[in-house]
Formats: sequence, structure tokens, C-alpha cells
Amino acid sequence: QVQLVESGGGLVQAGGSLRLSCAASAQRFNLYTMGWFRQAPGKEREFVAAVNWRADKLYYADSVKGRFTISRDNAKITVHLDMNSLKPEETAVYYCAASRKSQPTRDEYDYWGQGTQVTVSS
Repeated sequence: QVQLVESGGGLVQAGGSLRLSCAASAQRFNLYTMGWFRQAPGKEREFVAAVNWRADKLYYADSVKGRFTISRDNAKITVHLDMNSLKPEETAVYYCAASRKSQPTRDEYDYWGQGTQVTVSS
């Protein structure tokens, strides 16, 4: 069983930055692909970014490329999402997720955190 706990959300002005963190409790954490998703009110959950177990493959949604950076620290069993130049439309609950697959589709994540709220004011 894998437990994921997100932190770092909050209120930020448009153009600002936030760092989200995801602390995992899992044996063999280094074997999981880790991802970040977000869900805005009234919208479907969408993929934001993912990193494979060796952190040599990074994946981003087109909408966040160049502004967001995903990273992981296997020794500390954490995953981070650094978000820059945030936009009001990126207000959402951000979720951390873990998958046992090396290149999971959005439906192939096995474990999810409870989410952390990010609010971007205009």
C-alpha cells in the first residue's frame, strides 16, 4: 500500500510561483512512476506532469511546458512540482499519484493523494 500526502498549496497572485511536495510512504518507492494531476471545479481531472523512477524521463502537459518542473528524491521519498508564471485558470486541486507502470496512461495510476488546493488570483 502506498500513501501519498501533498503539501505546498495556497493562494498566489497571477505570475507567481509555488512548490508542491508529495511525501510518500511506500516500500520500493523508487520503482514507481510519479505524476501530478489537477482538477478545477466542474472540470475533469487532467494530467500535469510525470517522472519515471530514475528521473531520466519527464513528461509534461503542453499547457505547462517551460513553466512547471517535476522532480523526485528517491532517498527522501518525495516528489516536487515547481510551478512558475501561474495563471488564474490553473486554480485547481492538485493531486499526486503513483503508478507501477513505467509509462502509465492517466488511468493507470494506482495510488492517489488527497490533493492540495492551489488558487491563483488575477
